Amino acid sequence: MPELTRLSADHAPAVLAFELTNRAYFAASISDRGDDYFARFADRHAALLAEQETGTCAFYLLLADDGAVLGRFNLVDIADHAAELGYRVAQQAAGRGVATATVRRLCQVAASRHGLRTLRAATSHRNVASQKVLTRAEFVPVGPADPAHLGGKPGTWYERDLRTVPGYR
Repeated sequence: MPELTRLSADHAPAVLAFELTNRAYFAASISDRGDDYFARFADRHAALLAEQETGTCAFYLLLADDGAVLGRFNLVDIADHAAELGYRVAQQAAGRGVATATVRRLCQVAASRHGLRTLRAATSHRNVASQKVLTRAEFVPVGPADPAHLGGKPGTWYERDLRTVPGYR
């Protein structure tokens, strides 16, 4: 059974493998991270962990039983009981409800562990799969997203009120 766990230094090799294996798949629907991301992966991973330590972000992985990364689920810009949600799921796990189930679980974690009241997520108009995940996880569209936020693509912001989530504190 896949496990949602907080990002740690030990996860670096599995996260890099996840990103490399799924690079072309991700680039079909979201902006590619670029070669520099992979060349400087160790520095980037360390920077994420440092940022997580400040409490302004919380990074989670969905791990398969063998430790392989099935998805990344991030809470960023945590402030004033709100955060932005970002996620990506491996091609091998796509289309099976993994993203929806994990976003729902992360909503519970965001409410109970991080004391958040609101999550926001932006997705491009072309990323229909992400729109379905957010809608199924009870996010509602709240307005247009700045294309600069989505790699130059037009899109929509979605929002979820976490005060109705079981475990909200």
